[in-house]
Amino acid sequence: MGFFSLFKKKKTSDNKALEKANKYKLGMEKTRSGLLNKLKGLFNSYDEITDELFDDLTDIFIMADIGVETTLDFIEELREDERVEGIHSPEELQPIIVDKMFELYLKNEIIDTSLNLVDNELNVVLFVGVNGVGKTTTIAKIANKLVNEEGKKVMLAAGDTFRAGAIDQLKVWGDRLGLEVVTKPEGSDPSSVIFDAIKAAKAGGYDVLLCDTAGRLQNKTNLMAELEKMNRVIQKEVPNGPQETLLVIDATTGQNGLSQAEAFKQITNVTGVVLTKLDGTSKGGIVLAIRDKYNLPIKFVGLGEQMDDLEYFDLEDYIYGLFGEEDEWSIRKDCSLCCFI
Repeated sequence: MGFFSLFKKKKTSDNKALEKANKYKLGMEKTRSGLLNKLKGLFNSYDEITDELFDDLTDIFIMADIGVETTLDFIEELREDERVEGIHSPEELQPIIVDKMFELYLKNEIIDTSLNLVDNELNVVLFVGVNGVGKTTTIAKIANKLVNEEGKKVMLAAGDTFRAGAIDQLKVWGDRLGLEVVTKPEGSDPSSVIFDAIKAAKAGGYDVLLCDTAGRLQNKTNLMAELEKMNRVIQKEVPNGPQETLLVIDATTGQNGLSQAEAFKQITNVTGVVLTKLDGTSKGGIVLAIRDKYNLPIKFVGLGEQMDDLEYFDLEDYIYGLFGEEDEWSIRKDCSLCCFI
């Protein structure tokens, strides 16, 4: 029994999981409609597997923002896959492509997309990313999820003191969610905000402290020094902190998102990625590019504008969102992906 058959059985037995899978499918409609239609057209136009088919497949994946380097490596591995040697029809290539996408992301590792939070102690999560990617809104959505779905006691820290607007926006979200927000006036030392927040969070018995930071990537040296100081302050007060440093990227920016991942990996210890606005792009392949090129796990994806539309990343649901139902793309029943269930 193939991946999609097992996947659908698994999902339909769990209403919550089914709801999440459908949210991925709806949220990735733009990517799927573009990618799926192009793949259908491609495979319908070839009667056999040829070099030209692989070339056209390369173009399609690059257009889906899987990235040039990642796509070239992917196609090369696909060509050399022993399963390809014994087939002749392009239709038989389809499930192998899906299988290889799983392999591309997993890299023979067990990927844990949940936040690295420890019970009975304060957990500090830093959020980094350029301005305009939805960082503050993302913090609010994750706070909402931690409070209402996971029962955590959460505090927010407005560490982006470079912009008064960022401080005000986080305060507005804190008021809406009923959460305490530690702030200081615009121009204050960001590390002092984090220090005060840690002290308050410890005194109040909080589980998680979510910290906003500035996104001034134009001056990497200053931003690096600022983040290094924040990390020193955190580690002095919370020896295991920060437990996570999450890079927020706007999926609609395409290759610019990859450039941001490279830049922030150079200046701080990024532990995972939050990919916002995945529902707003036709190039959702950036998920695979980020994982392949920078070895960063995707922790959350934004699949809509509502407060509960930020979801923990689920590889199965993501692949399902890319390719949809079995009858949308002729996935064979003997697809080997069941090993990932």
